[in-house]
Amino acid sequence: MESDKVLHAANFSTLFVCMVLKFPQIFVLMRAKSTTGVSLNSLLLELTGFIVFVTYQMYYDYPPPTYLEYPILIAQDVILLLLILHYNGSLKQSLIYAVVFMGGWQLLTVQKWIIDLAMSLCTFISAGSKFAQLQCLWQSKDSGQVSALSWGMATYTCFARIYTTSVTTGDMQVLVRFIVMALLNSWVLATVLYYRKRSGEVQKKQD
Repeated sequence: MESDKVLHAANFSTLFVCMVLKFPQIFVLMRAKSTTGVSLNSLLLELTGFIVFVTYQMYYDYPPPTYLEYPILIAQDVILLLLILHYNGSLKQSLIYAVVFMGGWQLLTVQKWIIDLAMSLCTFISAGSKFAQLQCLWQSKDSGQVSALSWGMATYTCFARIYTTSVTTGDMQVLVRFIVMALLNSWVLATVLYYRKRSGEVQKKQD
């Protein structure tokens, strides 16, 4: 009974956090009207990983509470993508991305081996998105437009999903993905906070 309460709490808290997870990043971009430090490639890879993951879960009829947050995250990522393209002056490319993602989503469920293969690559795709964001931060040395709160919440949801996956489906592919994502999200968060702190120290010296 106690384990059921913990499971429900983990599922509910993950869903709640994911409902607002990208909002801090969206608000930061809208306020700054700049995408410095925010990686477009990272967002595209993350969106791809989300689509593959939720499609895999639905294909195998996994319990909806274990993946219900992903359609919400996909919608938020789409908003972020449009904002980044807008501030980069390339909003017209959004139509191309829409066609590619919709076509790819339809292709995933044509054959069982396709969705299985895509899921086996999903961890590498999602990991690639984190490394792309890290590379962007290392190059710009500026995390002013990157929301530490969004990355902190993303880290929490991964740790919560490690627990919910282990006590429900026990799917090793899914479990490994969440473990890797938890570690990489923590790395990105630490990098954002490091550059934020360094920027503050430089500002103090200038003052």
